[in-house]
Order: sequence, then C-alpha cells, then structure tokens
Amino acid sequence: MKKGHVIGAGLVLVLGLAIYSGLRARGAADAALRRTTDDAAIPVVTVVSPKTGAAAQEIRLPGTTQAFTEAPIFARTNGYLKRWDFDIGARVKAGQLLAEIETPEVDQQLQQARADLETAQANFRQAQITADRWQALLKSDAVSQQETDQNVSNLAATKATVASNAANVRRLEQMQGFQKIYAPFDGIITARNTDLGALIDAGSATAGRELFRLADIRRLRVFVAVPEVHVRAARTDTRASLTLDEYPGRAFHGTVMRNANAIDLTSRTLLVEVDVDNPAGELLPGAYVFVHLELPQQAGALTLPANTLLFRAEGLQVGVVRDGRAELVPVTIGRDDGATVEIVAGLQPTDHVIVAPSDSLTSGSRVRVGRGPAGPAP
Repeated sequence: MKKGHVIGAGLVLVLGLAIYSGLRARGAADAALRRTTDDAAIPVVTVVSPKTGAAAQEIRLPGTTQAFTEAPIFARTNGYLKRWDFDIGARVKAGQLLAEIETPEVDQQLQQARADLETAQANFRQAQITADRWQALLKSDAVSQQETDQNVSNLAATKATVASNAANVRRLEQMQGFQKIYAPFDGIITARNTDLGALIDAGSATAGRELFRLADIRRLRVFVAVPEVHVRAARTDTRASLTLDEYPGRAFHGTVMRNANAIDLTSRTLLVEVDVDNPAGELLPGAYVFVHLELPQQAGALTLPANTLLFRAEGLQVGVVRDGRAELVPVTIGRDDGATVEIVAGLQPTDHVIVAPSDSLTSGSRVRVGRGPAGPAP
C-alpha cells in the first residue's frame, strides 16, 4: 500500500473518532440538561412532624371578684342618727354596735300604746266581773239569757282588745330595739352613707339610704364567663388560678365551686364561680382579674403550625409527603390559638407535613424535601 493511502486512512479514522466523541459528549450534555430540568421542575418543600399533645393547656379569661358575703345595712326605725362607731375600712365582729338612732316619735307611740294596753286591761277586768255576775244571776232566772250573752260577748271583745294592744306594744318595743344597729356577721365596713343628725328612714325602699355596707372578704367569689366551646374546662371542683396586674408574677389559687348550668343566649357563655381564700385580704372585692382554667387534653391529639393548613372546597386538608409524592389528607382540628392548631383526627405522629403548601399542590405530585427549620429531610 502506498504511503499516501495510509496517511489518508489515518486521517479518516481520526476524523471519525473526533465526530463520534463529539456526538457522545453532546448526548451526555443533553441527558444532563434533561435531568437538571426535570429536577428543577420538582418543587422543594419543608416538612414538620406533628407534636404529641396540645400546644395550650389553659385558657385565660377576665373575671370580677366579689365578697363571699356582702350586705347593705338599713335602719328598721325612723329617727335621727345619734352616733356611729365605725368608718370605712374598719373590721367589725358579729353583734358589734355600729350606730345608734334617736327615735322620739317611736318612744311617744310606745308610751301611748302602753297606756292603751292598761285601759284595755282595766276594761277587760270590768267585763270579766260583769260577765261572771250575770252568769250567776242567770242560774236563778234573775236575768235574761240575751242580756247574759251580751255581757259574755263584751268580755270576749275586751279580751281581744287587750291582745291587740299587747301586740302593738311588743311591735313598738321591737321598733325601739332597732335604735341600735349591730353587725350581722364578721367583716369590713366598705361604705358609710350617713352622719350625725341625719334623718333616717326605715326600710330599704328609699334609694341611697343604706347606712353601712358590710363585706366579709376572707373568702371571695370570682365570676367569669366561659365561652361555650370551653365549658369542659369549668367542671366543678377543678383547680383555677388568678393573676392580677398589681401582683405581677404571682398567682392566687382557687376552686371552681359552681356554674349556672345554662348557656347565656346573648353572649353564648357559661357563668362560672371560682372561690378563692383571702386570709390576708390582699384581693379586694370588685377587682379585675384573669382566671386561668386548665383545658382537658384530647386523647391522641397532635399539634401543627397553623401555616400547614389548606383551605379547600373539600374542607381542611394538609399535605403529607409519602414516597416522594404529596398526598392531601383531610384533618379535623380542635383548639386554635392562632400560631398552632390541635389536630384531633387525620394524622399520625410519624407523618411529614408540608409547611406553607402552595395552592396548586395536588395529590400525587412529586416533591423534594429540603432542609429547613424543621430539621433534616426524611
């Protein structure tokens, strides 16, 4: 073979090898580009695992304190205030004298009633003698039956008059006894609405005429309106705690003693009473407090961030990553505190839930789990 033919064949071979290498490299580049494009088309998602247990274990509701026993003190007789012994803030014992009233009119009425009683008693004695005498004469037919019956009836009438006058005397004596006003129970004077020489009207019908207001604050009632959705937290005999702005970082403990057992139709709340011991008197009646009630935990409840929820026409759903694909799972929520929600049905603790899923997410679409705040990809 000639030398020129050998060189030509070598050039052809080299050129063929170069063309083959170029075509192979281009095919590899195209395959890599397709893989890159396909990978880029798969969305990257961040997942979290549901936490066991509820995120919030209590609710915080406003309440108002009230003295366990509180009573306005009114006068039961008319007159003028002669003296008062205690002012606001004073601690008094049951039966202790609070004030005294001068009752000149009642005193005069009592004197007149006693005089009327004496007159009625004298008439009764005279009627008794007359009736006995006429009944004795009737036995000898010295007087008529009609006249005897008239005298016996007169005796009964005078006897009733004596009873009526005696009752009137007792009534006025009791009214006179109301000159002195005593404390009905141990407590603190929270209001005094009268002064020396003031005209006193009996009874409670006249507005603003109460003399004193007495409150026993050794134990307080706290009334709180519990929303209907949380009435399970207001079970009788459960513990409750109270916090006040004037005592930062401190809690007072009480017990749920009773509730109204009926939902208010206007506010859709249940009125609940919490009793709190207050031996040192630190809590005051009428104070604005916050009542903390423990919520019963749902069995098997899980907690998720609120931004994992999808609001679809089919209802609430979440996206779960399974075998590299997204799956939309319907869920049932319990409590919602804004940042987190309680899931009571639809998920398992081992599920990987997509955080902030896109609105276009559908079941069966491929997803790639990235590393995010929730930790490494599963």
